[in-house]
Amino acid sequence: MVTRERAFRGISTRLAIHYLENLGGTAENEHRVVGSDWSVELTTEPVSITKSIQLTEVQLTFEGDEETLDSLIDEFAQKAMRAGG
Repeated sequence: MVTRERAFRGISTRLAIHYLENLGGTAENEHRVVGSDWSVELTTEPVSITKSIQLTEVQLTFEGDEETLDSLIDEFAQKAMRAGG
């Protein structure tokens, strides 16, 4: 088992969970999604872009075997990159 952390801006936790469910996961609650051989913990944190602009960053901690995570993270990132438009 390996752990990888990634952060994405411009998506909500709800949307991140939706993407993970489309990739074969099941939401256990609003902070955890589990697949057949992987799991993801989700947290959020406000991030200042400028003094007057803040965004919410969704931080994901992926756990699973290395090969599974490579493709899962790539597929998730492709979905998340389209979230903003």
